[in-house]
Amino acid sequence: MNIRDRVAVVGVGCSKFGEHYDRSAEDLVVEAAFEAYADAGIEPGRIQAAWVGTLESGFAGTALADYLKCFDIPITRVENYCASGMDAFRNACLAVAAGMYDCVLALGFEKLRDSGRRGLGTFGKHPVVGYGTTAPSLFAMAANRYFKTYGVTKEVLAKVAVKNHHNGTMSPKAHFQMEVSEEQVLAAPLICSPLGLFDCCPTTDGAAAAIVCSREVARSLRPDAILVKGLGLSVTSGEPYLKPGFAYTGFPATRQAAQSAYEQAGITPKDLDLAEVHDCFTITEILNYEDLGLCAPGEGWRYVAEGRAAVDGGEVAVNPSGGLKSFGHPIGATGVRMIYEVCQQLWHKAGARQVKDAEIGLAHNLGGPGAVGCVTVLANS
Repeated sequence: MNIRDRVAVVGVGCSKFGEHYDRSAEDLVVEAAFEAYADAGIEPGRIQAAWVGTLESGFAGTALADYLKCFDIPITRVENYCASGMDAFRNACLAVAAGMYDCVLALGFEKLRDSGRRGLGTFGKHPVVGYGTTAPSLFAMAANRYFKTYGVTKEVLAKVAVKNHHNGTMSPKAHFQMEVSEEQVLAAPLICSPLGLFDCCPTTDGAAAAIVCSREVARSLRPDAILVKGLGLSVTSGEPYLKPGFAYTGFPATRQAAQSAYEQAGITPKDLDLAEVHDCFTITEILNYEDLGLCAPGEGWRYVAEGRAAVDGGEVAVNPSGGLKSFGHPIGATGVRMIYEVCQQLWHKAGARQVKDAEIGLAHNLGGPGAVGCVTVLANS
């Protein structure tokens, strides 16, 4: 099925991301969902089905019915590693495109800070993974392999952190809204060499929502509805980094998902005005440049160093929101939050971080690391 122009986004919402010890997951869900309802100009009763992306929580979708004011409809939980949110959005789009519904809700959320400061749990069921492999250690291996392969140093990672922290200062709902210098990034405590504190996204609480409608219904609700042009999802092994041939200098799932989304949309990477990409670590953003086709393999470090990912004067503005690095990464919420940001940009409502004349945007969610790639292309015409 080619999704191009068959469905549209008519409303989006997003909670403030951050440390919310005084608020429940349900509070954050309500904030995001009701902002989306208001943005679309609809009542909750108009929603015919909902998909909820979450990873760490124990929520079934059904448990949110009262809070969403969505009764007597299917509410389905979607769990797909860190790509859970965008996969929820994808499922919502496909259901509308198939003609099952004409107005649905895609939602993502996570309440991570209450789990304590030890971070997310380790994986099991494998003799290597079971001995303490963590997300920082896996992406640190990717950074070291990239450095060795292309002859660069960790200074290139600092440029990603500086850019995204700068963009985050212009995002009122971002977890971090502070500038950092390259010197601060390089002097920060090591988490897993070569990744330091400012190379890692924060552990965050938050929720985001999007209302997806058929094109016909979308036209009746708002003439500036954002059209879904392409959806790509690729799933490899659940632990691809353990395979002998895994290169660590890129993620095949991202490349395959991007190719599918571009083909559906009838575009190339050169047509993009902006991209929200999955920068869970600074090295990940550099790999994403290459996997998404913004530049050639081995040129990602140069792409950021030369300012080609900047909001002002860049080729494709990458993570104008501040990305996971500054906006935060409440796992299930992240993919839908990216949709929120791209829609704000395409509606030209992004304030100080607005990408000039933005018409086509991409959102990219990664899970695994490298096990799942999910890419969405959106446009305002």
